Amino acid sequence: MDKLSSYRQYIQKILTEYAAIPIANGQIECQTIFDLQQDRYQVVNVGWDRDRRVHGCVLHLDIKDGKIWVQHNATELHIGKELIALGAPKEDIVLGFQPEYARIYTGFGVA
Repeated sequence: MDKLSSYRQYIQKILTEYAAIPIANGQIECQTIFDLQQDRYQVVNVGWDRDRRVHGCVLHLDIKDGKIWVQHNATELHIGKELIALGAPKEDIVLGFQPEYARIYTGFGVA
């Protein structure tokens, strides 16, 4: 399997497993959104917690220029470690939510 196919598989596996974890409060559905043509992957929460509307992205990853970009992570999941455990090299994981000047200190890829 080529690198790009592997990265797609890793991301979909992690996000699908995360979305399957039940949300304890409210009537909230955790949904996966996979855009395979543009390599954009998200987990969003949609629903109600009592009288408060819940709608928002909790995880967002892209594959750009052969690297996995973690654009947003509002979870306790260490997505970089999960990707490494599946076989993605650290230098191919970019923490896009970190400022460009700080990425060299993350231990992951810089761009």
